[in-house]
Amino acid sequence: MSSHALKHGHYTYQDYCAWSDDERWELIDGQAYNMSPAPTRRHQDVVMELSRQIANFLRAHPCRVYTAPFDVRLPRAAEADAQIDTVVQPDISVICDANKLDDPGCRGAPDWIIEVLSPGTAAKDQIRKRELFQRHGVKEYWLVHPIDRILTVYKLETQEYGKPDIRATEGSTEVATIQGFEIDWGFMAE
Repeated sequence: MSSHALKHGHYTYQDYCAWSDDERWELIDGQAYNMSPAPTRRHQDVVMELSRQIANFLRAHPCRVYTAPFDVRLPRAAEADAQIDTVVQPDISVICDANKLDDPGCRGAPDWIIEVLSPGTAAKDQIRKRELFQRHGVKEYWLVHPIDRILTVYKLETQEYGKPDIRATEGSTEVATIQGFEIDWGFMAE
C-alpha cells in the first residue's frame, strides 16, 4: 500500500475521530493517509525492542514512551482539538512534558520520535514527516531501516534539522534528548 493520500478533501481531528476503528489513518496538513496493512513481524520486533530499552531507562525519569497506535495531535496554533488537521501515529514517541499528555494521546510535539521504515510508508516518513516534525519542533527524529540496518538521526538546531547523522545500527547510539541514555543495537544482529 502506498503512502499517498487515500481520502480526498481536507480533514480535521473531528473527522478522524468519526472514522471506523477498523482502519488506521494519519492526517498531515488535512490530507488523510491510510496506514494499512499491518507492519511486518521484523518491524514490530524492532519497535518492541527499542520501546523496551527506552521504557526501562525511563522508569525513574519524567519522560514517557508510547508506541503506535498513539495519537499525536500537532496544532498549528491554539485551535480546538476538533479543528486540528495533523494527527500522526509515530512508531515510538517520547514525551517529556506531562502537560502535553491527555486521554486522547499527545497534543504538541514529542521530544523524540522514532519511525521504523516500511516499504509502504518510507517516503512519507523520510520526507513529509521529517518536514512536519521539524516544523513542529520535535527535538530528535530517528529513522530506522530494519532490513539495511541503517539509522538516520535528525537533531533540531535552532528551528531546523541539521545535517542527518547516518550510521549502521551496531554498537550503541547516544540519545541527545535523554541525557545518559544509549540504544544498544545488539538485537539487530540476530
